[in-house]
Amino acid sequence: QVRLVESGGGSVQSGGSLRLSCTVSEYTSDSYCMAWLRKPPGQAPRRPDGVAVLLSDGKTNYGDSVKGRFTISQDATKNTLYLQMNNLKPEDTAIYYCATDASYSWWLHLRQGAVPRFQGQGTQVTVSS
Repeated sequence: QVRLVESGGGSVQSGGSLRLSCTVSEYTSDSYCMAWLRKPPGQAPRRPDGVAVLLSDGKTNYGDSVKGRFTISQDATKNTLYLQMNNLKPEDTAIYYCATDASYSWWLHLRQGAVPRFQGQGTQVTVSS
């Protein structure tokens, strides 16, 4: 059972930066695809949005709304996945989740309800205007 623990969330003004961290209990075959998701605040349940994904071969992909502003990376020596967020906007306000899976398929089918095998509890990011 892989455990993921996010940290680094907080409140920041528009244009500011934050770096989220995700501590991974162990790297396994389920660590092939590691990603950040987010779910904006609201009453109605909704599927999370894909923010950024990092594959074990180094390839990355980003959601359109964060391209050029966010960077996903990892330090395997520290078992930690990062999300550097720059030029934050109020619409980036959300709970951010770390996720991992042995397959890339779930990322491609997020909109259709696919879920990763492992996901953390999330960390809140609030951006004020």
